[in-house]
Amino acid sequence: MVRRYITVDVFTDRAFGGNPLAVVLDAGGLSTEQMQAIAREFNYSETTFVLPPRDAAHDAQVRIFTVNREIPFAGHPNVGTAFVLATEAAKPPARLLFEEEAGLVPVEIVTEQGRVVSTEFTAPQPLKRLSLVSAEQAAALLSLPAGDVRTDRHPPQVISVGLSFIAVELASREALRRAKPNAAAFEKTFPLDGSDAVYFYTRDVPPGERPCELQARMFHPGSSGLSEDPATGSATAAAAALLADLDATSDGELKLKIGQGVDMGRPSLLLTRVRKQNGKVASIHVGGASVKMMEGTFRLEGKG
Repeated sequence: MVRRYITVDVFTDRAFGGNPLAVVLDAGGLSTEQMQAIAREFNYSETTFVLPPRDAAHDAQVRIFTVNREIPFAGHPNVGTAFVLATEAAKPPARLLFEEEAGLVPVEIVTEQGRVVSTEFTAPQPLKRLSLVSAEQAAALLSLPAGDVRTDRHPPQVISVGLSFIAVELASREALRRAKPNAAAFEKTFPLDGSDAVYFYTRDVPPGERPCELQARMFHPGSSGLSEDPATGSATAAAAALLADLDATSDGELKLKIGQGVDMGRPSLLLTRVRKQNGKVASIHVGGASVKMMEGTFRLEGKG
C-alpha cells in the first residue's frame, strides 16, 4: 500500500525556520516497528502517524515517534499535524481533537479568509513538578559554570504536562548562547522521572530579539548523539505553566512569546497562554504558525 506524507516547518511563518515535522497520513495497518523505522528514515526530531480514532467523537489517533522511541505527547507534532489536516480539509475545521498516549489533545485552528494561519494545542495533563536538580548538575549538562544558572525564581527541576524535561533558567543571553550539551553529564543525570532532555531559557532578551519575553534552547538524544531541538512545544508548555504557577496572579490569562532555535539558525516563535483560576493553573496552551514544505508517497515493499 502506498502511504502519503507531508512535511512542515512548525512554529515559523517562513520556510527553513522552526522545527521540521513529517506527517504520515492514512497510517492504519502500519506496525509499531514500521512506524519507528519510518521515523528513523525521515530523521526529524519527530514524525507523526495519523490513524482512525478509537472513539468516533474524536478526529484522529496520533502516534508520535522520535528517531529512538515512541513518546506519549509532544508540542510541535500537534501544531504541525493539525495544520496539515486542517489545510487538507475541504473546509478547515475550527478545532481538532487528537487521541494520544498522554490523553486527549484539543487543537484550535485559526483561519483568515478561509486560510489556516496558525494552530494551538491544549496540554493533555496538568503541570507536574518533579525531581529537583542542583545548579551544579544542571550547569554540567550545558557545559557551563554553576554561576550561569539562576535559582532565585525556581531551582532546576523536572517538569511535565505530558512529556518530562529538566527546566533550567540561565542568567544571561550570552550564557544561553555558550551552552553545549555534555555527554558525560547527560549519562550521569538521565533518565530522570521519564526525562532525557534539558530545556533552558533566559529572561535576558536583547532589544533585537523582542517582542519575545524569553529565549530558550533544548538538548536531547538524537539519532547520532546529543542534538538540539529548534522548537519544543511540550517543554514550552510546561515552562509557561511553571512560570504561571510561580506568578502571584490568582486569576486571568498569562501570555508569553518565547523564541527558540535562534542560535542554531532555525528561528522559531512559540505563543503561550496559561489560564489561572482561583490561584491555580487551569489550562495550558501553545500555538504558532506552520509552513508546508514537501509532500510525497512511499511504499513498504512486501509490507502491505
